[in-house]
Amino acid sequence: MTTKTLQWLRNQLIYFFAALRFFTRLPVPAWVGHSQEQLNHAARYFPLVGAVVGLIAAAVTLLAAKVLPLTLAVVLGMAASILATGAFHEDGFADACDGFGGGRDKAQILSIMKDARVGSYATIGVVLILLAKWNSLLEMAYQWHIYSLCAAIVAGHTVSRLASTILIFNLDYVRDDASAKSKPLAVRLAPHELALAAFFGLAPCVLLPAIPLAIALLAVALCTWLAARYFVRHLGGYTGDCLGATQQLAELLFYLGLLCSYT
Repeated sequence: MTTKTLQWLRNQLIYFFAALRFFTRLPVPAWVGHSQEQLNHAARYFPLVGAVVGLIAAAVTLLAAKVLPLTLAVVLGMAASILATGAFHEDGFADACDGFGGGRDKAQILSIMKDARVGSYATIGVVLILLAKWNSLLEMAYQWHIYSLCAAIVAGHTVSRLASTILIFNLDYVRDDASAKSKPLAVRLAPHELALAAFFGLAPCVLLPAIPLAIALLAVALCTWLAARYFVRHLGGYTGDCLGATQQLAELLFYLGLLCSYT
């Protein structure tokens, strides 16, 4: 390999580790360092980070299912993914529930979403979406082989993060304050960066049956389109909380789509 190629590969590895550090609590090598440039290119690896989180959740689910009832195994797998991310996306979903549930205009919605306090919309929303994901995964556990369930978990995490990446590609970031936690990722992706994200987002899907997968991907595509329209209508673009909300909803709809052909 040429020196230029090796440097390019090293940069891609740095961008991946930057994404892993930003979106999770998982450790990264000290030599990666910190820079704005890294974060500007990190969004392309958002779905690959999802694969890492999904593999953790799937591994915990698989191991727990060998010694515990499926109901508990699924809960532990979900808990593992939340611990790995520090509830990063669940927090965004909660803030979005409060913001859009209680805000009357753009300024009020943004203000509520930035408020650290948790309101009733957030509490009810998080409880419902976690319960819905738990039930969806449990139904798959009963109807599918455990390894197919694990494949669905990994794919759910990658595809849902691809949905959020598509919003970054298509919409404008609406917060002006530089202190916003997702501001460093607000740089528009180039088409080749989105293509790379799509590859990582869709790659685990090859392990799933074709018809349920088609329904699940259609559900995620519809969710992404509706989310984009909703955010543009009310905010003129997206915030980090909007990305978290989209990821959570897309993950749930992916699981529900997989189940549709079995009802």
